[in-house]
Amino acid sequence: MNLDINTLFLVTIYVEVILGLLLLFAWVQNTAITAVAWWGFAHLLRATSVVLFGLYGSAPDLITIDLANALLFTAFALTWTGARVFDYQRPRPIMIFAGAAVWLVVSRLPGVAGSFDVRVLLSSGIITAYTWATAYEFWRGRSEPLVSRWPAIFMLFAHGSLYLLRSPFGAILPFSPTVNEVFESVWLTVLSFEALLFTIAIAFILLAMAKERTEHRHKTASLIDPLTGIANRRSFLHDGEALLKRQANDLCAIAVMLLDLDHFKSINDRFGHALGDRVLQVFTQAGSRCMRRMDLFGRLGGEEFAALLYDTSRDKALAAAEEIRTTFEQATREVEGKPVNATVSIGMVISHDPVLDLSALLAQADHALYRAKDSGRNRVEIASIDLVLERIKRPAERAAAPESEVDAEAEETAKSAA
Repeated sequence: MNLDINTLFLVTIYVEVILGLLLLFAWVQNTAITAVAWWGFAHLLRATSVVLFGLYGSAPDLITIDLANALLFTAFALTWTGARVFDYQRPRPIMIFAGAAVWLVVSRLPGVAGSFDVRVLLSSGIITAYTWATAYEFWRGRSEPLVSRWPAIFMLFAHGSLYLLRSPFGAILPFSPTVNEVFESVWLTVLSFEALLFTIAIAFILLAMAKERTEHRHKTASLIDPLTGIANRRSFLHDGEALLKRQANDLCAIAVMLLDLDHFKSINDRFGHALGDRVLQVFTQAGSRCMRRMDLFGRLGGEEFAALLYDTSRDKALAAAEEIRTTFEQATREVEGKPVNATVSIGMVISHDPVLDLSALLAQADHALYRAKDSGRNRVEIASIDLVLERIKRPAERAAAPESEVDAEAEETAKSAA
């Protein structure tokens, strides 16, 4: 079969329609990603414009050239809008139809209407502008870890560049009418074939991006605490163990903290659970501000949090813990108009030994947290071997003490609490 321009036009129409319907079907399956619907309608609109182009010679130029180009530019604008929506930007209705409006107005000007080259340059510039704008939108959202972004950016930039080079390539063709006609035909065939390959490739890349976004959301949901937005227990333990393995190679000190909000139950009882949740969010914000990018910060459950500071010293870790404590205390003096005055107790352990696993370090930090609670709360304690031994010895002493002594101790504790 000869790869002539008519065959490419027909194939392009079929492909655009099929891809458009495929994208819309994918959107129906997952309506959360509305960008896929924009991209689907863009393909269908592009198919319509190609149909009108194919009527050239049998229909007025107003339909086969002016209207067809206007629909083509709008299709590229929909692709660009889909990229904006994909990265949580608002659509811009004026810009969607700006390209078509510029074409319909400028192409009617006396100096443009009679010049085929100028009209080609104008149409190529509009398509390139929308295509590069789409690439820019994907580039701007590159902080999201989606691998599919990069081939999309490259292909959109390359496709826009090729459109922009149509006029220069046409200008360097021979001036002989017969030879020029042949070269124009070859060049138009190359452009049509490239556009066909591009539309197939970009559709599947966009589908891959949508699928990757969905998978990333599911993975994030399983690792992020929904209330505070930081790592949950599973994620913290997993990433913490990875950092401990890295410590074995770097031979540096790390600090592990356990942070527990003081009298949190009374906050819920006095102000309600909604305000209690807000206090947890305030603490998360305070803690995150005091952490470095290399540190880990997670919620283990309830009002208990944990942190792992990598490659730090005792003084720096203690300073970070004190900063968290004081920042939180100041931030909760008034929460949503209520005098909450919440505080946090922090237990910490400094490890220079990569042999210890994270559970052992958390157990030592828990000993220090117990001392902080036992010593009046709203304080930072660093674990030592004496703390660990004292924590272990106290239950044993209580079990071995005569019943009268235990009762007396309990009575004394009750009096002090009162």
